[in-house]
Parts: sequence; structure tokens; C-alpha cells
Amino acid sequence: MPELPEVETVRRGLEPVMVGHRIQSVHLGRSDLRFPFPAHFKDRIEGKTVSALGRRAKYLVADLSSGDVLIMHLGMSGRFTISVADEALKPGDFHHAPGTNATHDHVIFTMSNGARITYNDPRRFGFMDLVPRSELENCRHFKTMGLEPLGNALDGEAIKVLFFGKKTPLKAALLDQSLIAGLGNIYVAEALYRAGLSPKRAAGTISSDRGKMKGKASLLATAIRDVLNEAVAAGGSSLRDFAQADGSLGYFQHRFKVYDREGEPCPTQGCKGTIKRITQSGRSTFYCPVCQI
Repeated sequence: MPELPEVETVRRGLEPVMVGHRIQSVHLGRSDLRFPFPAHFKDRIEGKTVSALGRRAKYLVADLSSGDVLIMHLGMSGRFTISVADEALKPGDFHHAPGTNATHDHVIFTMSNGARITYNDPRRFGFMDLVPRSELENCRHFKTMGLEPLGNALDGEAIKVLFFGKKTPLKAALLDQSLIAGLGNIYVAEALYRAGLSPKRAAGTISSDRGKMKGKASLLATAIRDVLNEAVAAGGSSLRDFAQADGSLGYFQHRFKVYDREGEPCPTQGCKGTIKRITQSGRSTFYCPVCQI
């Protein structure tokens, strides 16, 4: 499933061809994705101008001139591709052909600038919704959502408060979207490695500023932001279905220190540990049992 950096990468690819332009027509290849499209979905979108394109956690949010917000989630295999008649509008070079089957082209937006934006989703775990801007923060998608990990609100003090007294493993707490929104399996593993924290450690233990835990909450907050920002700059991580809106692959996977590196030597200088894989809540966890305490 695309994680926050991949969604942010897609947002940046779509922004030049969507923002400030009118949705001239919408083609729906079916009546639903993971959920049915909202009532009158096509009519409520056609003819509207996209005034802004943002991101909340792993969701894309497009403000429309009608006052509605188009919420889009990529699910597990969803991707957007852009075709343009005017090369000046092209968001990047097509380094990689997505190879998608047109049978799974479920939504096509034709923009007033001539751009054609296609949403392809073989597994149909993605979805689209429409919510009035005034109701956005309290809608079913966002009302229980936690802090944005790239926002100014996420710092060491915030993590201490969020994790205080929690006995759940640190990795599970970081994946809890009601605490910190948008973090996924890959980048949690990489952030915990950088912070020198074991994914098995009880989350509440980093609320202490004593002994080995002194400053660890701040270190973790910095590690989260750094990993995510570096991944965005690299265009995300191209695993399984992900490709950017221009069809190219991200390459942050080449910078993984622990994720998917079971059995390899720990990359920390002077550490003699070996990357270990365990299962937590049904998902793979990669870490160094020597330098992550």
C-alpha cells in the first residue's frame, strides 16, 4: 500500500495539471471502487475548478470551486497517470511505463487544460468521496485522525504525551493512525532504526527523560520527519504497485537501512548486529537487536 511519501509524491505530480484548472468531464468505468461513489458524484465534479490539492495522512484532498472537497485514497494498488497534449504541462519524463491494464481504468478526469488524468486500480481498494469543506475535519475519514508527522505539531513533547503510559509495542503505537496519521510499516522501521529504538519496546517508556531514554522522544520525532522528507525527495519507494503520477519509479528503497534486509549486517558503524525480521500484528518488522534498544 502506498505510504505517506508516495501519496505526497503523487500529489506533487498531479498539482500542476489540476490546480487552477476546470474538470471538464469525468468518466466513471463502474459505479464503485472500495465503496460506491457518492450520489451524483459525476454531476458534482464536472465543471468545477480545482482550487487546491493537498494531502491529509495518506489521502489526497482536492478543494473544488463548489465548496466540496474531493477525497481520494489509493488503497493497495491505485495509481494516477497523466497524459497531456501540451508537453509543457508534463510533470516529468516518463522513465517507466506503468503497464496498467486499461480494463482497470475506473475514473478519468479530463481537465480544461487538455490533461487527461486516469485512476487505475486493479484491486479496487481505493476510493473517492465528496465532503463539504466545512465538514472536512469531522468527516468519517478524518475525525479520529492523529497528528500529521510532517507538521510542526510533531515533536518530542508531543510524542511523550501521545505515548505516555502505553504498554503497546512502540511500532504498534507509531502505526496507530489516531495518534500519528500517515505512518506506515516501511518508514516506521526506518525511523526506529535511526532513533536507535527497538520496535518491541513499550511505547510509554520513551516518555521518560531518564537514563538511556533521555532525549529519545525528540530523536524519534526528528527521525520520522527526516525519513519521510528524504523519501518524498526520492519520489517514494517503488514496491509492488507504486509508481509516480508521471509513470516513473521512486527510488528510496535503495536507501533502506533495515526494511527488507533480514540477515544482512547492521549498517551502523561499529555495530556487529545482524538485521532481524519478526512479525508484529501480522506484519513484518525489521530491526537490529544490538543497536536498537
